[in-house]
Amino acid sequence: MYPARFSYEAPETIEAAVELLGGARGEARVLAGGQSLVPMMKLRFASPETLIDINNIPGLAYHGADPDGTYRIGALCRHVDLEKDGDLGTLQPTMAAAAPLIADPIVRMRGTVVGSLCHADPQGDWASVMGALGGSVVAQGPNGRRSIPCVDFVDGPFQNVLEPDELAIEAFVPAPVGTRAGGYLKLERRVGDFATVGVAVSVEFSGTQVTRAGIGLTGVGASTICAGAAAEMLVGEELNGDNIARAAGHAAEMSQPRSDHRGSEAYKRHIVATFVTRILSSLQRTTQEVA
Repeated sequence: MYPARFSYEAPETIEAAVELLGGARGEARVLAGGQSLVPMMKLRFASPETLIDINNIPGLAYHGADPDGTYRIGALCRHVDLEKDGDLGTLQPTMAAAAPLIADPIVRMRGTVVGSLCHADPQGDWASVMGALGGSVVAQGPNGRRSIPCVDFVDGPFQNVLEPDELAIEAFVPAPVGTRAGGYLKLERRVGDFATVGVAVSVEFSGTQVTRAGIGLTGVGASTICAGAAAEMLVGEELNGDNIARAAGHAAEMSQPRSDHRGSEAYKRHIVATFVTRILSSLQRTTQEVA
């Protein structure tokens, strides 16, 4: 199927893109990687009157840490940019674990991290990763910029809180409070398939004591689930079998899966608990070895 007719714009500045979005009055879509938007347009699930291609805007393909430790990802940073970054495992271990599991190699070559966050697919990996890390999305509109915490950015399946005249220009993760560790595990029927269950965990340590923790869940609800209450059970303690089991069990309770062809509700909750346990147990062993 061919997409419906649309006008095409390729602005060369953020300000021009914002102006085009404002003039379109909600009838425009932004093209960054296009790995989700283009198939939706071909199937006519999305039929924007205007397509605004931001790939000609310079300076948006960056990723890396500021001197204060804040990690920033520009709107044109591709999945593969993170996948191939040899320093990411040290700076952002949860991101490093997730990057090679995003879709398939073809999608990772063109798809963007910020675009994935904006797409707000309940089975999208980056939203749970950024939620676990306490990340935010930076939007620019006619009145300037604002930062939106990822836990508040998605307000439903395939829905985000951007205003029609706002452009997402960056995502960032605040500097860690202590030593950052974490992981991401994903169950899929085959490479490139949507996640049956995905779990992102980020933990920050002072010595062996947890100073901050986050857990994000992919594919087990109508939108990404940030299991903050489960993660808070770990803060102020050393990781051990008891608090790991409590956090894993509570994360499973916070999930909202539905039975379908990928598995039953009970099975998916079991996988959530198993993945949380597996990641935290690995971190426990690592901290004990370092100590």
